[in-house]
Amino acid sequence: MLWTTGSVFSMVANPDRRAAVCDAALRILGREGARALTHRAVDREAELPLGTTSNYFSTRSALFAGMATRLFEALEPAPARLEKLKKLPTAAAGPAYISYIVERLLAQPDLARAWFELRLEARRSPEISALVMPVLREGFAQDVAFHEERGLPGGADTVRALHYLVDGLVFDALTVQIDPQADPIDNATRISRTFFPQ
Repeated sequence: MLWTTGSVFSMVANPDRRAAVCDAALRILGREGARALTHRAVDREAELPLGTTSNYFSTRSALFAGMATRLFEALEPAPARLEKLKKLPTAAAGPAYISYIVERLLAQPDLARAWFELRLEARRSPEISALVMPVLREGFAQDVAFHEERGLPGGADTVRALHYLVDGLVFDALTVQIDPQADPIDNATRISRTFFPQ
């Protein structure tokens, strides 16, 4: 759900406290990796009483599912920026949307790293995967719906390919780069133009 605004599903039971727990967990995950992520570590990072994280997420898998939902919320596009993008012609809008997604992800590198760590952990653990994948699939479905409602060419296959493009550019930018001089936002614009012919 990188193109649109709105939560994948709503929070319950003191949403501010729950969001604080998830934000702290995402910071740890993006900064230190999955091995550093424990309920106690999250409590300390969030500066909350010990046991708070366990009250909201009784298992590690549940915490990962909560982080997946919160990550989409934290990466929501700015409404004012979306309004400007809506005014662009179709051929220009597609690359502009893609470059804006890359821009947002790289503006919050710990969150972007957490995104990759979360998916890796879901790959390693069937239990975590079962909780996280529905959130990711719903986000993808909403991206496809936005793409089609905006009148952009292609359908789900195009959106999937654009996800691969964004993931690759962001991963390269946040790790050891093939070309340290390359601008990932410029590359996002240039490469995505092939999906949106003039």
